[in-house]
Amino acid sequence: MDSLNKFNTRSAGRLRNLAFAMMATIVAVGCDSQGGGAQEQQTPPPAVNVAQVVAEPVTLWESFTGRVVAPETVDLRPRVSGYIDKVAFEEGELVEAGDLLFQIDPRPYRARVRAARADLARAQSQLALAKTEAGRAKPLLDKRAISREEYDRREATLAGARADVSAAEAALESAELELRYTRVTAPVSGRTGRALVTQGNLASADQTLLTTVVSVSPMHVYFDADEDSALDSRQLLAAGTPTPVRIGLAGDSGFPYRGNLDFIDNRLDPGTGTLQFRAELANPEGAFRPGQFVRVQLPVAKMEHALLVNRKAVLTDQDRRYVFVVDANNTAARRQITPGRTQGELLVIRDGLKNGDRVVVSGVQKIFADGMPVEPQQVAMRDGGTVAKTALASVQP
Repeated sequence: MDSLNKFNTRSAGRLRNLAFAMMATIVAVGCDSQGGGAQEQQTPPPAVNVAQVVAEPVTLWESFTGRVVAPETVDLRPRVSGYIDKVAFEEGELVEAGDLLFQIDPRPYRARVRAARADLARAQSQLALAKTEAGRAKPLLDKRAISREEYDRREATLAGARADVSAAEAALESAELELRYTRVTAPVSGRTGRALVTQGNLASADQTLLTTVVSVSPMHVYFDADEDSALDSRQLLAAGTPTPVRIGLAGDSGFPYRGNLDFIDNRLDPGTGTLQFRAELANPEGAFRPGQFVRVQLPVAKMEHALLVNRKAVLTDQDRRYVFVVDANNTAARRQITPGRTQGELLVIRDGLKNGDRVVVSGVQKIFADGMPVEPQQVAMRDGGTVAKTALASVQP
């Protein structure tokens, strides 16, 4: 019996030791798990670049495609017929109004001028004779030396002589005018086209196209604005002050040229729903040519207190737009917004933000959930990538 009791005592001790060992193992594993959780909680929040919403007055612009048109375009045709004696210009050169472009053979027209002068001299001599005879007729009629019929005949002859002189003067003027028309000159200042008729060829009056001349400065730019943009801009256009437009060529960066709106059509095109605008711009260096396509920006609205954010900060969720806003506790919260028109690299926010909000503009991929803590670093909103010298831990209201 004693031996059996000793055996049972030793077995019970071994079981107690095994139980204590298992409990120690469980406690150790639990402590390790708690230690790992503490380590995870000590991981610092991700660093993101934030920028404060820009609030400033802005003018909103809308872009269109325009076409350059010369204000003055002339298809040059001769006013008299004749053979071309001389082409007096270089094709494509700049000319001034009145410069000689073509010379038509003037000899037949000089002969007509001489003949017209001779006819005028003859008519003037007949008029002088008629005046003399009519002057003698009055005293003779008073003395009854001539009949009343003879007196009336001499007065009629005088009137006819005066009419002949007027007709001869008109014929001379017409002949001299036709002689001047043998010099085909530039009607406007501008750039010439190709000479379509060369020396020795016959040019018919009002028929033969000789060349074209287009004015070069200023130029007109026509463009069509959609109905919404046209209606948005009506307040600016109705102000009565010159409305500036920005213009750029296909290869230009941005819109380096400036013009002024000087014409708006009086109705919308019912087929396209667009309204035609025209801008005038100076072209002293000849950068613009008629028929050229250009890019045009028209101001459509003016906002006194617009809120703007960098376009890189705006994210898309199907048809919704949103940004992440960092509050005073450095917690990122998703904020749905209503975007407006672009203003350079910034975007006008019509609804969803207020002045003073801090928006995440870089590092948004590090935010996995709404309400996640972050470490904000201040950047400029217009740059969106340049970190300021001091990282913001919080923003005082």
